[in-house]
Amino acid sequence: MSILENVRALATQNPLCDACLGRVFADRSFGLTNTERGKSLRITVSLVDDIPYESIDTTACWVCEGACADDQFDSWGQRCATAVSDTEFNTYQVGTKTPPLIEENETLLRESIGLQSDAGELFKSEYNREVGKRVGQRTDTTVEFGRPDIQFTIDLEADSVNVDIHSAFVYGRYRKLTRGIPQTEWPCSACDGSGYQGSIACETCGGSGYLYDDSVEELTAPVVCDVMDGTDSTFHGAGREDVDALMIGTGRPFVIEVFEPRRRNIDINRLEGDINAFADGAVEVENLRLANYEMVERVKEIEASKRYRAAVAFDAPINVTNFDTALTTLTDTTIEQYTPNRVDHRRAAITRTRTVYDADGTLDDPTHATVEIHGAGGLYVKELISGDDGRTEPSLAGLLDTGATVTDLDVLGVYAESESESFENDAYFRTVDASSHPISHSASE
Repeated sequence: MSILENVRALATQNPLCDACLGRVFADRSFGLTNTERGKSLRITVSLVDDIPYESIDTTACWVCEGACADDQFDSWGQRCATAVSDTEFNTYQVGTKTPPLIEENETLLRESIGLQSDAGELFKSEYNREVGKRVGQRTDTTVEFGRPDIQFTIDLEADSVNVDIHSAFVYGRYRKLTRGIPQTEWPCSACDGSGYQGSIACETCGGSGYLYDDSVEELTAPVVCDVMDGTDSTFHGAGREDVDALMIGTGRPFVIEVFEPRRRNIDINRLEGDINAFADGAVEVENLRLANYEMVERVKEIEASKRYRAAVAFDAPINVTNFDTALTTLTDTTIEQYTPNRVDHRRAAITRTRTVYDADGTLDDPTHATVEIHGAGGLYVKELISGDDGRTEPSLAGLLDTGATVTDLDVLGVYAESESESFENDAYFRTVDASSHPISHSASE
């Protein structure tokens, strides 16, 4: 059948609105709404057949039951805008839950003239587009089909709009300037983080539920969450240093994820100052940037090498020549490390191989040295120095044939292993003028 023959056959199934008629032929021509397309086809048939043109009342349509009327699209667009009038966002997407009866009617309409049930365009696709256009007009924001700031879901049967506010992300690098602070919250193992053992306050954590009073997470994430007016937040780091180690030098890449933020276009420089003031010298952050959600995976998965500085105490006096020779031997060497004693309760018992790219140091006195190690990600530096009772081979202690203990450890640098990779890749950051969108979008007509 030709398109005009199909239109004639469908037009007999009155009342059928222009939008539902046009939607069947949505793959023909572009730049028209389905309502315009349906009306044009109806007029064309009237002209070709020389019969009177009769307009159709959309509210009486047996397929959509009036849902495709322009005032319905307008109403839903307004309801979406009103639902986020107190939320700052830049991108959005609209989804629609189609009532089963309309889905059934759509299928019956197409099958009546021998077309596939999905011929043309689906009802929900038209609804997403028409309502989406109106949302953008009312909020001065842009539709995005990947991962938008806001996801609207229209439920026609329930007569409701569900709003999913997607997380916001802030990237930066932190330096930890005080020892004895973990990267993230560390719940007390004695009370499982409850703060109590039975009805008595836990003696291990003093009733706090945590083994440490502070963490890098607690000194940074709450500030970001507060500024973005989110419901909660979480901290994602590019690896982590030991609790007793400093993180200085380049700082360690991290991402703070804020859930359901009401603000997104924040002054990032001011946020950096707020965090550093709140951390009060224990932690400092720099190079903060608004990031995309892909940055979380990037921070966690990029292979990164680290440079360490360790203060070392030897059990016996060391000769300078032997010391320098041992460090030269470790340089550009593949190290075999069986899971260290200190982490074997939470790590798989396997032998790992890691490369030491560079080892250098100074013998401060016969029993004390300062050593710098640049090694591949996952290298256990304390064990590289101590030997860990033979679990690490070769080791500095083994090469010098004496006990060696790391008394202080500093992380000086965290670098992407591959020259083609970089944590600070512009493709993963958002560039937004903080003044481009107000805190509350207009919900007016």
